[in-house]
Amino acid sequence: MKEVKMSIKTKQEILIHIQKRYKAAKFHSKSKILDEFVATTGYCRKYAISKLNQVKQGSVATPVTEALRRKKAYHKKYDEEIKQVLLTIWYAANQICSKRLVPFIPELMEVLERFGHIVIPTEIRSRLLTISPATVDRMLKTSRKEVTGGISTTRPGSLLKKQIKVRTFTDWNDIIPGFFEGDLVAHCGGRMDGSFLNSFVLTDIASGWTEFFVLLKKGEADVIAALGVLQQLLPFPLLGLDTDNGSEFINHGLLAFCTNHKITFTRSRAYKKNDQAHVEEKNGSIVRRLIGYDRFEGIEAYNALSELYATLRLYVNFFQPSLKLISKTREAAKVTKKYDKAKTPYQRLLLSPNLSEEVKTNLKKTNTRN
Repeated sequence: MKEVKMSIKTKQEILIHIQKRYKAAKFHSKSKILDEFVATTGYCRKYAISKLNQVKQGSVATPVTEALRRKKAYHKKYDEEIKQVLLTIWYAANQICSKRLVPFIPELMEVLERFGHIVIPTEIRSRLLTISPATVDRMLKTSRKEVTGGISTTRPGSLLKKQIKVRTFTDWNDIIPGFFEGDLVAHCGGRMDGSFLNSFVLTDIASGWTEFFVLLKKGEADVIAALGVLQQLLPFPLLGLDTDNGSEFINHGLLAFCTNHKITFTRSRAYKKNDQAHVEEKNGSIVRRLIGYDRFEGIEAYNALSELYATLRLYVNFFQPSLKLISKTREAAKVTKKYDKAKTPYQRLLLSPNLSEEVKTNLKKTNTRN
C-alpha cells in the first residue's frame, strides 16, 4: 500500500487508537494490526513495533512512566545560584584550578563573609562544602579565559658561572623554608627599547611563600637592594637563592652579597626553564594574570606597582592555596604523579617542624589582621 503522508499529530492519534487494540490482541491478530499500522503511517516495521510496545497506553501511565516523570522533575544540586557564588569565590582566589580551590573554599567563604564581600545562605554553604573538583571544572568551563604569552628579556651573564653551582629541578627534595627561586618579569609591552620596569619575583620552595618587588632598572644594584628588603619582610631567614643566568644575577656584587649573608647562591642551567619551575609558575599565574603584558615605565608606575605588591604578597601567601608533588613514578611511558591536599604558604609554614613557635605566632597574628 502506498505511504500516506500525514502530520506527526495525526500519527500520534492513530498510535493511541491502535495501541489499545494491539495490546489486547492475540499473537496472530497482532501481525495484522501491525501491517495496518505500517501501511497507514509509513513507519518502518521495527520502529512501528517499538512504538506500539511503548509503556504509555492512552492516558494510563505505568510505574516506569512515573519514574521517567520524576527524573524529568529532578532538581539539580548545583544550580545557577550555586554557580554565581562559586564564581565570586573563584575570582577572589585569582581563578585558580579546581584542585587548589576546593580544599580552600571553607576558609575563603569565611574571609569573604567577614569583610562583607558576600552573604551565603546556609543551604548554598552546605552544598558548596560538598562540591568536587570535577563539578567545579564543569561549572566554570565557560568562564575560563586564556592568557596570551609574552617575550623573554633574559640576557645571559658570562661572568662567574664556574663559581656559582648549578641546581636543577631534581635537586629540590628535602628543603626547609628559606630557599628561594628568583626571576625577573619584564613589563616592556613587547618592545625592548628604552627603560621599563621589571618585577622581581621570589618563591620559597618548601612552602610556596612568594614576595614581589618592582625594579626601576634591570641591574645588580636593584636586585641586591630588593634582597635586603626581602630579609626584613620574610617571617623566616633567607637561606638560599637560585636564579637564572641573566647578567643581573650572575655578577660579583650579588655573589659577594650572598657570601657575606651566608646565603647559598645557585643558578639554573641555560635555556632550561623547568629548573626554575616554581617561580616560573608564579610569573604566569600571578604577575602576568594580574599585571598583564602592558608597558610600565617611570616613577609613578613604580610607586603604583609597589603599593599593589604590598597588598598582593598578603593575598598570595595567606589566601592562595597550591599543590605540592608528593611522588612521581614511571611505568614504561606512563608517568603517575601524586599531590598533597592544597594548602596556602601560610598553612604550610604552620605545619613546618623547622620554624620556631615564635615565628608561627607572628604569622597567626598577621593572618588575623588580613
